[in-house]
Amino acid sequence: MILNNNKNEFEISINGVSVIKHSSENPFIFIGKGEANYDMYRGNFKITDYLEERIPLKNFEVTKNEKNHFEINLFDHHQLKLTLIGKQKEGKTKIYFSSEDKFDNRIWIRIVAEEDEKIYGCGEQLSYFNLRGKNFPLWTSEPGVGRNKNTYTTWQADVKDKAGGDYYNTNYPEPTYISTRKYYCHLESTAYLDFDFRNKKFHELQCWNIPEFILFETGKTFLDIQEKLTANFGRQPKLPEWVYDGLILGLQGGTEVVLDKLNKALDAGIKVSGVWCQDWQGKRITSFGKRLNWNWKWSPEEYPNLDVEIKKLKERGIKFLGYINPYVIEGYDLYEEAKANGYLATKLDGSDYTVDFGEFYCGVVDFTNPKACEWYKNVIKTNLIDFGLDGWMADFGEYLPTDCKLSNGLSAEVMHNAWPAMWAKINYEAVKEAGKLEEIVYFMRAGFTGTQKYCTLIWAGDQSVDFSLDDGLASVIPAALSVGMTGNGLSHSDIGGYTSLHGNKRNRELLLRWAEMAAFTPVMRTHEGNRPDDNYQHDGDIGAMKFFARITDIYTSLKPYMKTLVEENTKYGIPVQRPIFFHYENDLRSYDIKYQYLLGEDLLVAPVHQEYMEKWNVYLPEDNWVHLWTGEEYTGGDYEVSARLGYPPVFYKKNSKWKSLFQEIGAK
Repeated sequence: MILNNNKNEFEISINGVSVIKHSSENPFIFIGKGEANYDMYRGNFKITDYLEERIPLKNFEVTKNEKNHFEINLFDHHQLKLTLIGKQKEGKTKIYFSSEDKFDNRIWIRIVAEEDEKIYGCGEQLSYFNLRGKNFPLWTSEPGVGRNKNTYTTWQADVKDKAGGDYYNTNYPEPTYISTRKYYCHLESTAYLDFDFRNKKFHELQCWNIPEFILFETGKTFLDIQEKLTANFGRQPKLPEWVYDGLILGLQGGTEVVLDKLNKALDAGIKVSGVWCQDWQGKRITSFGKRLNWNWKWSPEEYPNLDVEIKKLKERGIKFLGYINPYVIEGYDLYEEAKANGYLATKLDGSDYTVDFGEFYCGVVDFTNPKACEWYKNVIKTNLIDFGLDGWMADFGEYLPTDCKLSNGLSAEVMHNAWPAMWAKINYEAVKEAGKLEEIVYFMRAGFTGTQKYCTLIWAGDQSVDFSLDDGLASVIPAALSVGMTGNGLSHSDIGGYTSLHGNKRNRELLLRWAEMAAFTPVMRTHEGNRPDDNYQHDGDIGAMKFFARITDIYTSLKPYMKTLVEENTKYGIPVQRPIFFHYENDLRSYDIKYQYLLGEDLLVAPVHQEYMEKWNVYLPEDNWVHLWTGEEYTGGDYEVSARLGYPPVFYKKNSKWKSLFQEIGAK
C-alpha cells in the first residue's frame, strides 16, 4: 500500500494498482445529506431520495503516512471534515471512514477506472454479467416479474401488481465487485447503495450512510482473487452426499399425491434423490395462485401419516425436504407465541406490526433480539430437523420493512440489507447445533454481505416460466456466474421457472431445456410453479418422463467430477460454474460472454436458452475441445453445432483426466 502525495493531490495504490486519485480539481469523495422514501408493496420497493446537498471534499491534510498505515483529513471551505484511516494487514487494505458531522448520511466514493476495464459481481445479477456501462442499485427485494421495462409482461406486472422490476432488481445484491485490473473491492455498509460503473475514468460508489470501511485486495490471477475474496467472507460447506444421487423432485398436494407421483417417476427410470414438498405445513389459495400456510410445523390434514412415510422414504434412499421463511402468519400458534414473548418487530410506537404477503399478514421475527434468534432456531431444530426433514427452502429475507422498530435500536432502513445474511445465520446455526452440517441442505434466494459462509446453497429465485432473457431460462446463467464471483459457488435454479402471470405459461420445451441445463449445475430440482395446473410438468407425457430419466442419469454420472468441484469451492472458494476467463485470461472475447460457462476446468456448457432451436452458436476459447455427444474435435473459435433436445452444446477438454467419464456420459 503506497500513499503518494504533494500539496495539491494524492494517490493510493495497492501492489501497483492505483485505486484512488484525488486533487482539488477532481476530488474522489463527496458527502452530503438526503431524505429517502421507501414505498414497499409485497417485497417490491419504489425508492426515492430528496437530496439536500452534495459537497466535494477538495482539501486534504495527510497527518500520518507510515508503512501499512496512513491518516488523511478531507474537508471543504466550511470545514466539513471526513477522516480516512488506511491500514494494511495480511494483504488486505482497509480504509476506514470517520465523520464528525452526525447529519451526514450520503457519501460518494470514486475509484480509479480504465476505459476497457470489466467489472463483475455485486451479488446475483440476472441481466448483466459484465457490469461496466450500467449503475446497480444494491437493495435486497423481490426481483420483479419480467425485469425489463420494454416488455409487455413487465408493463402488466407494474400496472396491476407494482411488481415489474428492472435489470438491477435482485434478491441478492452485495457491495462487492471484482475488476479485470486484478483486485476486488468491498464497501462495508448495509444501507442503500448504488454502484455506478458508467464513467470511463472512475467508478462511483454511493452509500446512504457513512460506511465503516472500504476494502481492497489484489491478486495475480482471477483464481487467486477468488480465493482471497472467499477467505475474507467465508466459504460454503460441502453439499450432502445424497444430493448427487438424482433429481430433487418438487411436488405438492398431500401424502397420497406425492407418493403416487414419486413412484411413477421412479418406475419411469427417473433418478430421484429427494422430494421437496413446499406445502408440507399446509396451503393457502390466493389470487396469485397456490401459496403456503406460514405456520412452520407439519400439517397432518394436508399430509396425513407423513411422520411415518418420511422414515419409509429414507429406507428407500429418498430424502424429504420442506419449506420455511422468517415470518409467522397471524392467527396461528407460532405467531401468538412470538408476540407474547416480544420476538416480533413492532411499529415505532410499540404496537403490532404485520406485513402484507399477498392476501395474508405475517409478523417479522426480530433477528436483532438474541432470544428471538434462539427461539427460531429451536423452531427449525424441533419442527423441521427432529421431524425428519433433510433440507428445505429457506425463503424470503428481503421483506424487512423500513418503518418497523427493532430490538437493537438501529434503523430498519439500515438493517434491511443485513436481514438475509442474518436469516442465513439462523439456519446455519440450527443445522450446526443439530450436528447436521453436510447432511442437510437448505437453499436461499435472498442474500447480502455475510451470506457466503452461512448458506449451503443459493437458488436463483422466482424466474418467469418463459424464454425471456431478463427473467427466464437465460437469466439464471449470469446469475450463477455473478453470485459465484461474489463468493457463492454453489447455486441452482427452479427447473422450469416459477412465475406464471399475465399469460405466461410453461410449455414442454422450456421445461426440458431447463432440465438439460440443470444437469450441468451442482443441484437439479424441479418446481411446479405458482400455478401448477397452468404449467407443463415433468410427468406431462411418457416422452417427458423418459427425457428426465436420461437427463438424471447424466447428472448422477457426473457425481465424481461434481464432487471434486464442490470440494474446491469449500477449500478455495472457486465456484462450480465459472466464467470462461477464469481459466483463459488471455482470451479477450471471454470477458463479455454471459450465457456460457465452464463447469469446473474441464467442461464448457453453452445452454440453449431460446425456443425452436435445432442449431446453436457457441464460442470456444483456444484449446482442444471434444463435443460431448458426437466426439467431434474442435479448436478455439465460433461454431454452429447441433442443439436438439436432450443434447445441449457441451464440450470437454481433449486432454482432461476425466476423459473416460465424459466419453461414457456422451454415449448415453
